[in-house]
Amino acid sequence: MRIFRMRVRSALAIAGLVFGLTLAAATSPVVAAGQATFASPEVAYEQGMSAYRAEDFEQALPALEFAAAHNHFFARFYLARIYSATAYSDHAKAYMLYRGLGDQYADVDPDDDQRAPFVAKALVALASYVKHGVLELRLDPDPERAADYLRHAATFFNDEDAQFELAKLYLEGQGVEKDPVRALHYLAVLTRERKHAGAQAFLADLYWRGGPVERDPATALALISVAVENAPPSERVWIEDIYQDIFCNASEPIRRQAQARVSEWENKYRRAASKDERWAVESVRGIRTCADDRPLVLIGGGQAAAAPPSAPQSAQRGAQPDQAGVMGVALKDASMANTAPGR
Repeated sequence: MRIFRMRVRSALAIAGLVFGLTLAAATSPVVAAGQATFASPEVAYEQGMSAYRAEDFEQALPALEFAAAHNHFFARFYLARIYSATAYSDHAKAYMLYRGLGDQYADVDPDDDQRAPFVAKALVALASYVKHGVLELRLDPDPERAADYLRHAATFFNDEDAQFELAKLYLEGQGVEKDPVRALHYLAVLTRERKHAGAQAFLADLYWRGGPVERDPATALALISVAVENAPPSERVWIEDIYQDIFCNASEPIRRQAQARVSEWENKYRRAASKDERWAVESVRGIRTCADDRPLVLIGGGQAAAAPPSAPQSAQRGAQPDQAGVMGVALKDASMANTAPGR
């Protein structure tokens, strides 16, 4: 962790000289809050979050900006969310806010500090900005530094989204040495033990297309069926796109094989969904069709089947991949599994 902080602080020190004035302008009570005043930062935060939950971001902004200007941790986090993922986006401000949270709170207690999971999410968001660059700030892409942020969030905070993003980097060799063994280890653990919809969908797509794993269309269809059920609203569109591609191109025998697995897999690897989430899944089923106009339906039921491919180790913080193989899946290039470098 000390090495992580030293590397991050070194990079931020350089960037901070350029962007310090931008950050000050973005968080000052007068500029950011448009001269809005509140009884206290906490009152401003509560009002801002009330509007945020109602998706009234226009009302949420001045309140959260006021609280953030007074260094309210959660106001800074949700303000960054508004700036990064709504119609009120300002990616320069979002980057600065996430960067401040990631640097200032990188070493909070991951078990006992209630801010820890939010710091992890800030690091994941920061990594995305760093990986792709921020045009507004003339910040060039830096995949290696993005990998540092993700590695810290994945190992120190045990954050599942960071582990998912890190797995994709290891699979691509982007910012890190290419390591399919480690990538598939993360994906398998997230699929089986943490029921992570994104990892389930990504792994299903790998099984459908082949590449680092042997192609297995039935496993792909069964796994993406579970992923659709697990998908949170923010991830549902791209996951359902994968389901549509696999389902519509699968033969009837493949669909029957997949159906025989889904009933058991749903019981073991599906998260409990709220009523609203279940309604959303049902509603999308009704409007999507295949190219031949066949309705898109989720497969389910059938007889019990073997479990999804398993990771050789548990999802404990810092777990290392098994050098002999990953998830019971044969890598097409056996030489990839010869070594498992340390973090």
